[in-house]
Amino acid sequence: MPDLRPASETGPSSSAAADPVHAAYLVELGAYRCARDVGDWDAAWRHLERGHILAQPRFGLHLASHLEMLKFAISRRDVREISGQLLRIALVPLGALTGRLPIGNIGRARVSAFAPMPVPDDLRSYLRQDAS
Repeated sequence: MPDLRPASETGPSSSAAADPVHAAYLVELGAYRCARDVGDWDAAWRHLERGHILAQPRFGLHLASHLEMLKFAISRRDVREISGQLLRIALVPLGALTGRLPIGNIGRARVSAFAPMPVPDDLRSYLRQDAS
């Protein structure tokens, strides 16, 4: 059966392929969808968290990562996470304007939106690319 999802959901676009950070974000999003589709909720959240770490320095990706988290929280009927994601969505523009984004933060409601966190070793090089 053909894959009828929009190209934005099936893999890196040509612009994403030229941008390693965006491509890595899309890989995490794809891994999230695979985990979600087989009902592995912990893995699904872990990939959304990793995607958030990658996306955070970029306004559009950062907002998109929280929207994905919100949609997943709604599907899981997780009221705490829904509330937390709504708050974070409201904070994304403020963080972008002030430049005060806590590096490594996983973006979940169970952690402070302002707390920096350790960056997984395999994601560090992507964050260095964004800093340059």
